[in-house]
Amino acid sequence: MQYSELEADILRLIVAATEDGVRAFGEETVTRLVRPELFRDAAEDELTEEARAALTTACAHVLTISAAELHDALATIYDGILVEDDLDPGVLTAVQALAHWHSYLENNRRGEVYELAIRSVEDIDHEVSANLDDILATPKMAAEYKRIRRLLDPGAEQRSGTY
Repeated sequence: MQYSELEADILRLIVAATEDGVRAFGEETVTRLVRPELFRDAAEDELTEEARAALTTACAHVLTISAAELHDALATIYDGILVEDDLDPGVLTAVQALAHWHSYLENNRRGEVYELAIRSVEDIDHEVSANLDDILATPKMAAEYKRIRRLLDPGAEQRSGTY
């Protein structure tokens, strides 16, 4: 499967999923993207102490924090970024995930959950350097695609017998 086909299939799955399915997928995906080990090794001079604390707290409470609280945490994080272009990839992933989740919570737009899915695929790609012409060739990327399909279309495995 080519990368563009993967993107199109994820979009199709999100559009067709139930509200509960989209929410469950979003919750599991944002939780995966804000795990502490992603930004644990970020340089101390990338964020102010206040921004690092806001990031840590928002990530730890991502499923229970309100949209307003998340908005305030993101403002603190953005104001406390000390580097111009070279933000740690893990910090960037977490901040992007929080921003998409915030927008989803505020506006209930499925497009934000699609963006979370793409960030999740990119996170795996960063780990395994997937081939864009055969994006599912690595076991980790194939497992991520299976996770996405399982959450967004729980009956797919039963209908097709496999992924």
